[in-house]
Amino acid sequence: MSPLVVLLCAAGTAFADAAQPWSPTNIFAPASTPARTIFGLSLFVLAVTGAIFLVVFCLLLYSVVKFRKRKNDDGREPPQVYGSNQVELAWTIIPILIVVALFMATARVIALVQRTSPPNNAIAVTVIGHQFWWEYRYPGLGVVTANELHLPVSDAVHPTPTFIQLVSADTDHSFWVPRLGGKTDLIPNHPNTMWIDPQETGVYLGQCAQYCGTQHAKMLLRVYVQTKDEFDRWIEQQRQPAYVNDAVSQGRQIFQTTACINCHTVSGTAANGRFGPDLTHLMSRDTIAAGAAPNTADNLRLWIRNPEVIKPGSLMPAMQLSDDQIDKIVAYLDTLK
Repeated sequence: MSPLVVLLCAAGTAFADAAQPWSPTNIFAPASTPARTIFGLSLFVLAVTGAIFLVVFCLLLYSVVKFRKRKNDDGREPPQVYGSNQVELAWTIIPILIVVALFMATARVIALVQRTSPPNNAIAVTVIGHQFWWEYRYPGLGVVTANELHLPVSDAVHPTPTFIQLVSADTDHSFWVPRLGGKTDLIPNHPNTMWIDPQETGVYLGQCAQYCGTQHAKMLLRVYVQTKDEFDRWIEQQRQPAYVNDAVSQGRQIFQTTACINCHTVSGTAANGRFGPDLTHLMSRDTIAAGAAPNTADNLRLWIRNPEVIKPGSLMPAMQLSDDQIDKIVAYLDTLK
């Protein structure tokens, strides 16, 4: 697809969506400073390449019309012209100038995004990529969660950027939320960093953008941007220990005496695993399996019985439990809010 067509499609998308909410993955609707700078660079590159396309297309069209075969054509080969210093200088210098301009514009954006220092009020988040889910740690706030990242809105009155450290627990991953920033890889033994400052509340969707195995396509991202008060309430809730309800003690007992505790953590219990998501506040999340399915009792039951149905190739094993045991575990998990 030519750059001109891409540019026209982008403009068409913008006009078509003017009267309706933006798609949560629309790269043409940036909602964060890094995303806006990348978007501006994209428009500049598209404009330059679109202009090149127009010039080449017009010259080609002119040549096709001007030198088309006529009825009185005698079939002889036209005069051949060899060498033209002016033409050769033009097609050498002009592309060099274009490449230098694109390089400088790109370097400026990279410097702006990568060299920004966190202010004192910045939120720090450590993102750990696993096959095939996301772990989020808020080291300064004492919160650990999975797959659904919560951030405060960064408005003009209270700018609150979020600085993210990206690490991998196994293989290469890539963190990409189109409306908030560019793609940044998570590489084993090589931490990367990025920052975003979401300026509109709402839910932003993303995706692991680096093939990392069988379930790469279902390693989804959900970023919840909230008002400061809502974010503070969420942090306070996530700091609480797991809710204890004697009515589901049988389910809790089954959970704590099976292999579940080898992979999952539930604060205040014997479950202290690190291979799977922290389940202390599982039911505060909208989805399970890194966004592959809504977080409902039926999906939880199916996920425990046979994860391959929801997410083929996932590393969670089928627990080989009876229906009664699964029902009791689901009843227990339903209290972890």
